[in-house]
Amino acid sequence: MNNKSLASKRVLQIPKSAIHEMTRLSKEVEDVAFLSWAKPTSGAPPHIGEAAVDAIKKGVVDGYSVSLGLPELRQEIVKKLARDNNIKADPSQIIVTVGAIEGIAAAVLAVIDPGDEVILPSPTYSTHVNQVQLASGRPVFVPTVEEEGFVLDMEGIRKAVTSKTKAIIYCSPSNPTGAVFSEQQLRELAEIALEHDLIVITDEAYEYFTFDGHKHFSMASISEMKKNVVSCFTFTKTYAMTGWRIGYLHADEDLIPQINKVHIPFSICVPVVSQYAALAALRESQDCVKDFWQKYFSARNLMCERLDRLDSVFEYQKPGGSYLMFPRILLDEGKDSQAFCVDLLRKARVSTTPGVDFGPTGEQHLRLSFCVEDDMINTAFDRMEKYFRSQ
Repeated sequence: MNNKSLASKRVLQIPKSAIHEMTRLSKEVEDVAFLSWAKPTSGAPPHIGEAAVDAIKKGVVDGYSVSLGLPELRQEIVKKLARDNNIKADPSQIIVTVGAIEGIAAAVLAVIDPGDEVILPSPTYSTHVNQVQLASGRPVFVPTVEEEGFVLDMEGIRKAVTSKTKAIIYCSPSNPTGAVFSEQQLRELAEIALEHDLIVITDEAYEYFTFDGHKHFSMASISEMKKNVVSCFTFTKTYAMTGWRIGYLHADEDLIPQINKVHIPFSICVPVVSQYAALAALRESQDCVKDFWQKYFSARNLMCERLDRLDSVFEYQKPGGSYLMFPRILLDEGKDSQAFCVDLLRKARVSTTPGVDFGPTGEQHLRLSFCVEDDMINTAFDRMEKYFRSQ
């Protein structure tokens, strides 16, 4: 019997997702306090679901839309980009995607050839790494400066550029660290991209959730970057619509047809019912987004207060955005973050995400999510305090 794997080398090089592995293991433990999911527990505002129901009743969701997305939805996205991101766009420059994640994957496959190098700050979102590998590209990690709040190391990025470099991918506010890269740093990053004619692919999923004076900045608002940036956004984080799987990307009109060549075999189009839900999300009051911001801001402060009580176990950089944070584990056991998190799950009934999943400088950290109810945060930390006292 031939034991040779039938899977491709491209797929075999990708490790199991630590996020999904912790979810699987959590099902083996009763009454788990979850801090591992970047999934809001509040659910989408009622008017979004009502719009979807109305569209179903009208019988307009059973067929395909055009692959780029409903024209009226793309028109509303153009208005939003102008209002909130200072991006001048046209509906022809928009693709509605299956969450930001499919948009990023389509962009990566549209611009990366086998052997091309892609620069990513580390720690970084693990799926971005996997997307580069699936395109047969080579991820090149540049460590962020943790002690300064996981900011970009601009000199490190400059040194990482080679003749094989094709693109840079970043997420701001960051998953997993919560860092918000400043306008000054992103303008400097744009200069590097223009100097070497690189594509920049942005993940701006947490754009509305910034704190303490940090401001989100979209690189596509820099006019000189018009042809060199693909900007990816999502409804799933902004409106707590994770299960609706809908986002969108903006790129130059010359690149959109190439990205759409990938988007079509991936999905044909985004589920039409989700597109009508997203249309309502943009057209109705944005007070719900402000409410989410307030909730996450309060929950972040609570999590920081609880971490302060465990200062012999963790040290952390207060996140300037997102609803995630990335504490460093001070104990020797934290050198293996996977084992540390599994132990925490089985012995304290708290689910977290191992830092090893987020790039080479992610090890000896864990990712915590504060898009959950305060009771969940307090329960998790009560259990951790009891667990570490018993050590």
